[in-house]
Amino acid sequence: MNEYSEECILTFLKEQGKLFSEPVAETVEEAEAFLEDCMAVVVDSLKEVRDYFDENGMDVDGMTLEEIADASEVFALPDGRYLIVEG
Repeated sequence: MNEYSEECILTFLKEQGKLFSEPVAETVEEAEAFLEDCMAVVVDSLKEVRDYFDENGMDVDGMTLEEIADASEVFALPDGRYLIVEG
């Protein structure tokens, strides 16, 4: 089981609308449970986001790091890391 920092949980709770048309969580507890259920991943850089997508079968050839950062599954965290949530 992953443990998510408070900033991961709060960022997802605040920005979940970029990935889902309706909220999947309304409380911190629900957000943490959702991230655990979907096995969300935290990585240190956009290069690691690209590597994650590539390893999981997403075609990222030709995508710029900016385009990867703009993907609906990618949430930029305040500390410079990235949360990847597959909906």
